[in-house]
Amino acid sequence: MAYVTIIAMLALVQFQYFGIAVGRARGRHGVEAPAVTGDETFERFHRAHQNTMEQLIVFLPALFACASFANEILAVACGVGFLVGRAWYFRSYVADPDSRGKGMILTMASSVILLVGGLIGALRTVLSV
Repeated sequence: MAYVTIIAMLALVQFQYFGIAVGRARGRHGVEAPAVTGDETFERFHRAHQNTMEQLIVFLPALFACASFANEILAVACGVGFLVGRAWYFRSYVADPDSRGKGMILTMASSVILLVGGLIGALRTVLSV
């Protein structure tokens, strides 16, 4: 489970890094707190960060469930896919929101595999008792 925990911690570090990028964009584009609108580029940074937070709510429990009840190697592989997908999504969304699709697909595919793996693994555990 150490590798799974490393993936989870890297996802949180990535999220923090995205938050720092939002703060920098806020300063560069003159958007004073608590405002979250006013400059399109800042809004892209902010929205990409918020979307990452929304994805983490599904990803983190699914990562641990899949690793615990299905397959740890599968969970780590999907975790790497999630991290790469989030980085791709963030960069693409900030550059051009219409180009974010591939990063989002990789993120979603990773999360769906983790969800299905965790659910099936847990059901198999319960039903085999």
